[in-house]
Amino acid sequence: MELERITLGNVEVFKVVELQGRFGAPGAMIPDLPPEVWRENREWLVPDFWDPDSDSVVAAVQTWVLRSEGRTVLVDTGVGNGRERPGAPHFAGWDTDFLDRLARAGVRPEDVDVVVNTHLHGDHVGWNTVERDGAWVPTFPNATYLIPAADHAFYGPGGAARTAGDNHRFVFADSVEPVVRSGRAVLWDGTHRVDGNLVLESAPGHTPGSSVLRLASGGDRAVFVGDLVHSPVQLLEPSCSSGLCQDPRRSAASRRRILERAADERELVIPAHFAGSGAAEVRREGDRFGLGLWAARDTSPRPPVTPAGS
Repeated sequence: MELERITLGNVEVFKVVELQGRFGAPGAMIPDLPPEVWRENREWLVPDFWDPDSDSVVAAVQTWVLRSEGRTVLVDTGVGNGRERPGAPHFAGWDTDFLDRLARAGVRPEDVDVVVNTHLHGDHVGWNTVERDGAWVPTFPNATYLIPAADHAFYGPGGAARTAGDNHRFVFADSVEPVVRSGRAVLWDGTHRVDGNLVLESAPGHTPGSSVLRLASGGDRAVFVGDLVHSPVQLLEPSCSSGLCQDPRRSAASRRRILERAADERELVIPAHFAGSGAAEVRREGDRFGLGLWAARDTSPRPPVTPAGS
């Protein structure tokens, strides 16, 4: 996969992709989004965000790597290898060379100082741990793992999510609890300053503890929004949440708040799952948002986007 790098102020940012491809039907991914939105915006959605032949959303599972104030920070850690996922078979039994890709990018596990889990879904915490001698242990032995306290309570033993089936139990057991047990986790709530350039902020709805990571360095601004936005079509219809959101209305409210601020403060929006360019500049267009894709990947002009019914 292409390795993209950009410098924002004094922070170097790049991504390492675990897997990229088709991730299901648009109606399943974003159920309230009118189907015509995809068709009317085909020109710029294909091929990075939609495969019209199979009518599938194109997305990536990836980790954003930040070098800030002399430290290496990972934002989300993907699916991981060898996971048992009875409730999400598409994430079960993966065997990728993700750690080798990190190494080729100059990041060894022992070099990582901070791991940010924007939330505790299985495709954001998997490489928190690796299996050694039949036990799950932290992959990044010197890192502090920043975990939203609300998600830890919701998905942990006795949490409300346990009534939804076994998948959350497996994710917590192999990718979260070993880190907490090791003493390397910090559970935070509200806001949490990572360093002089980076601040975590709650943005609940997708999960109770969903969060964004804001970057401000020099004159540059960015916000890593996790699963607040799964596809750029949600910029056109920001009220439409994904089918995986625990609280779709609250997710939509968080999405609008974060996107409005990003447009007003010229923050680069960097979602967890955008394939292709991986990030977007947003601007207000009435009650929706327009976008321009990250120029580091593609500097060609983009046609205007067309929301359904406009």
